[in-house]
Amino acid sequence: MSAYGVVIVTYNSEAEIGRCLDSLAACSKRAEVVVVDNGSTDGTLEEIRNRPDVTLVANLWNRGFAAACNQGVALLHHDCILLFNPDACRPKGLDALVAACSADGVAAAAGRLTGTDGRLQQGFMVRRLPTAWTLAFEALGVNRLWPANPVNRRYRCFGFDAERAQPVEQPPGAFLMVSRQAWQALGGFDESFFPLWFEDVDFCRRAGDAGYRILYVPAASAVHAGGHSVRKLSSASRQAYWYGTLLSYAGKHFRPGAVRAVSVAVTLGVLLRGFLDAVNSRSFASTIAAIRVVGLAGRYFKAGRSEMASLSRAFADF
Repeated sequence: MSAYGVVIVTYNSEAEIGRCLDSLAACSKRAEVVVVDNGSTDGTLEEIRNRPDVTLVANLWNRGFAAACNQGVALLHHDCILLFNPDACRPKGLDALVAACSADGVAAAAGRLTGTDGRLQQGFMVRRLPTAWTLAFEALGVNRLWPANPVNRRYRCFGFDAERAQPVEQPPGAFLMVSRQAWQALGGFDESFFPLWFEDVDFCRRAGDAGYRILYVPAASAVHAGGHSVRKLSSASRQAYWYGTLLSYAGKHFRPGAVRAVSVAVTLGVLLRGFLDAVNSRSFASTIAAIRVVGLAGRYFKAGRSEMASLSRAFADF
């Protein structure tokens, strides 16, 4: 058996997946690679089939990022499994990730991420777990308008020492080595975060709550373009999915008072974005999406703790 397995989830990733798979093959001949495709309609499947050493799972529809990751991990039997985005390439130091992830009490390990411009992706490659203040500032656009505010500086770990190996709270699922033992104990990704966003944050939160550690390993690295699938979504869909999964995370992990505060912030933020999108694009699609998000936020605002789980897939059919 190879030293570790790799799971990649694709969705209309024709332009990225070939480079990703070729760079994996060049860095390690030992890795068993599984690609789970979520109903791509471009040339993604052909690109993958041109590489016979790669196992392909071709879903007929978009099952969401979390479900596809769970599918891929279930097909592998390695102690350590790398979750790798199709818009990432040139991974290095994977043996160091395996060593870190194999230590007692470690659920996952991650390395440094650089953009295609060679710059370190500070603020993305390592973050703290979000608080209610964090999500409220994100929903209202405060962190975008005032990036240096104290809440955002803490959340995005500005000033993080990328040269030092250390425990961290929340690296992204774009380049994340997970322990099979911890993955199974935690139940993998929560598939209610559909179709994407916050499933990796939720996993890290649950790992920490269960007493596991997550490690940052500077000897490991990859190049990451970022957001390739997101750019293919309409503005209306992005709003619905992002705000919807943000509310799901808050409802799952925060106390009712904090959930209500986040719900109010989401309502204000999405109405403002919907209005600006309507003015700029002269389309009411974002306005309609905003109204649906406001309805969901209202339900979270009024819901009791036991009711919040039933709200989590409100936008699964958007």
